Amino acid sequence: MQVTETLTDGLKREFKVVITAKDIGEKIGHRLDELTHQVRLPGFRPGKVPRRVVEQRYRKAVLGEVLEMAVGDSSRQALAERGLRPALQPRIEVTKFDDGSDLEYTMKIELLPEIQPMDFAKLELERLKAEVTDEAIDKALTTVAKRFGKTEKLAEARPAEKGDVLVIDFLGKIDGEAFAGGEAKDHYLELGSGRFIEGFEDQLIGKSAGDKLTVNVTFPEQYGNEKLAGKPATFDVEVKEIHQRVQQNIDDELAKMVGAPDLAGLKQSVRQQLEQEHQQQSRLRLKRQLLDKLADAHPFTVPPGMVESEFEAIWRQLAQDQGQSEPKAPEGPEAEDYRKIAERRVRLGLLLAEVGRLNNIQVNDQEVQRAMMQRVQEFPGQERQVLDFYNKNPQALAHLRAPIYEEKVVDFIVEMAKVAERQVTTEELFKADEDEAAKA
Repeated sequence: MQVTETLTDGLKREFKVVITAKDIGEKIGHRLDELTHQVRLPGFRPGKVPRRVVEQRYRKAVLGEVLEMAVGDSSRQALAERGLRPALQPRIEVTKFDDGSDLEYTMKIELLPEIQPMDFAKLELERLKAEVTDEAIDKALTTVAKRFGKTEKLAEARPAEKGDVLVIDFLGKIDGEAFAGGEAKDHYLELGSGRFIEGFEDQLIGKSAGDKLTVNVTFPEQYGNEKLAGKPATFDVEVKEIHQRVQQNIDDELAKMVGAPDLAGLKQSVRQQLEQEHQQQSRLRLKRQLLDKLADAHPFTVPPGMVESEFEAIWRQLAQDQGQSEPKAPEGPEAEDYRKIAERRVRLGLLLAEVGRLNNIQVNDQEVQRAMMQRVQEFPGQERQVLDFYNKNPQALAHLRAPIYEEKVVDFIVEMAKVAERQVTTEELFKADEDEAAKA
């Protein structure tokens, strides 16, 4: 095998590889010898098929098999001898081959960058902590009571208010023509729930039982049904009944409705849930802070191919979230913003992977099994199918393993960093998520 490096450009490398006709011929001959003792053909005893018959029948298939193996083995050997770690699968193109001649191919690769992790002891982080107050528990109990509260038809007629539940008939039209899925009878709609198209519920506030009206709305540009997206529509609506919510008392009866023994038990359960949410949010804020500092402290070059692959995945997911069957062309400021996000993800992913490799951080099978069982529990009634899916798909198991690995590496770094704790209110703890949601 002869290997010639033809390009060195940053993390990019290209090689020309030549495997002699003699080597290819020897591999073909060896494989045909194996088949001579294995194949069964009519008219011949097992293992006694003449070599020339085997060659006539199987040489073409063996040639393809040998070429594939030769390219795979030689490319791996070329990388190993040079100590190169490819970021992605090498791109290989056969440039010359005829049966009986040398095999020539080119190999293009992008290398993983050299990464020197910082001294994590120099990292300064802040962990936010918020106590669960009695006021927060009372607020949560009020929400639970509202969720389990019943509705009853108005005893005395009055106009509809926000929070009322209306029983309505409606028929939707676009350009005067009814459209599929735009009609319902005796539909229960809570005003202010935001379940209908923006503006629909607002136009029913102040209406009374028996009223008939036309509601004018416009479907969102990113509506799930492309035939309706962005189009103006009218709905012929009849308000048949108005129901008001009856507040459920916060007492032992409510507790039993949600599976608690009594009100004291419900309060304890709510407190534990809120404390868990606070802990999760505190860790999330700490992790975001850590990743920001790591990204700033490690400005190494990342493989362009990995960035492009990550960007395409983000762009496809964005299109799917917006109800687009096909992603639009990636161009303009929006595309550039997401490309920067892709580069950051790749950089942090490579950094965390290198930290894990250098410090022998592992994810054991028991941890993956626990993650798989948690996933299985999300699909009641389909447990066997989900288990089979994971057991038959190594890539799916890898998707379970990856976040576990990331969290273990993050824990490893945080343990070495200087972490100061700061007491904050619940509102301050969750404020970052609210700000990001508003920005989005």
